[in-house]
Amino acid sequence: MWKFIVKRLLWLIPVVIGVSIFIFTIMYFAPGDPAFMILGSMATEEQLADKRAELGIDQPYFVQLTAFLRDVFLKADIGRSYRTNQSVFTQIMTRLPYTLRLALGSTILSLLIGVPLGVVAATHQNTWKDNASMVTSLFFDSMPNFWFALLLVILFSLTLRWLPSTGATSFKHYIMPWVAMALGGAGGIARQTRSSMLEVIRQDFISTVRAKGQRERVVLYYHALRNALIPIITIIGMSIASMFGGALISEAIFSIPGVGSYMLLSIDNRDYPAVRGGVIIIAICFSIIMLIVDIIYALVDPRIRDQYDNS
Repeated sequence: MWKFIVKRLLWLIPVVIGVSIFIFTIMYFAPGDPAFMILGSMATEEQLADKRAELGIDQPYFVQLTAFLRDVFLKADIGRSYRTNQSVFTQIMTRLPYTLRLALGSTILSLLIGVPLGVVAATHQNTWKDNASMVTSLFFDSMPNFWFALLLVILFSLTLRWLPSTGATSFKHYIMPWVAMALGGAGGIARQTRSSMLEVIRQDFISTVRAKGQRERVVLYYHALRNALIPIITIIGMSIASMFGGALISEAIFSIPGVGSYMLLSIDNRDYPAVRGGVIIIAICFSIIMLIVDIIYALVDPRIRDQYDNS
C-alpha cells in the first residue's frame, strides 16, 4: 500500500507541471494588459512599458514560461499578486478553508440525499417510488446551481429573513451555499447508487443472507450497499473535486471569501500570478482527493488492497 501511495504522489509532479504549462499558456495569450489594469487609463505609454518590464511580462513566451516553471518547481514560489503585491500562496491558504468547508459540507449533504434516494429506487424498482426518486435526481442534476442559489436567497433571505445572504462567519451562512451546491451532486450519486444496488441485490450471496434470516435493513445497508460502494466512491470523489469549481459561483453569489471569489477577482484584474497559483493549488487538491478515493477503495474491497500491495 505504501509503495502505491508513494508512486501516486510522484505522479503529482508531471500532473502539476502539465497544469502549470497549460494555465500559463492560456493566461499569456488571453487578451488584456495587467500593466494597464494596475496603472489605469491615465498612464502614458512609457509608464506602461516600464510597468511591463517591472512585472516581466514584456519578455517572449518561452522566457516567461521558463522563469515561471523555475520559480514554481525549484523555488516553490507561485508568485506575488500584481494587485496586492502579497504572496499568492499565503493569500490562497487563508482563503482555502472557506472553499474546503463549502466543498466538503456540500458533498456530505449530497451523500445524505443521494444515497437514500438511490437505495429506495433500487429496492422499489419499476414502482412509483423508483420513478419519483429518479425524476427528483434528474431535476436536481439539471438545475443550474447559480439559479437555485438565487432562488434560495430570494426565499430564505429576502422574503422569510431566516438566513443571512452573505458572509461566512457562522454555520447559518453556509446552509444555503451547501444546499445550492449539493443538489446537483445528489442527483448523480442517486443514479449511480441505484445502478450499483440493482447489480448487487440480484447476486446469489444476497439471497443467501436473506435466507439466513437477516433483517432487510441489515441486508441492504451492510451487505448490499457495502458491495456497491466502489462506483459510488468514484462519484463521491469526482463530486468533491467538482465542488471546487462550483464553489467559485457560490462564493461569488454569497460573498464568501474563498479561493473561487479570489480567482474571479484576479481574472477581472488580469492578476496572472493569482490565477495561475489558484489553478495549481486546486489541481494539487484534486489529485490528493483522487488518491484518497483510491485508498478508500482498498479499505472497502480487500481484492483491490491486494492489487495495491502487489503493485
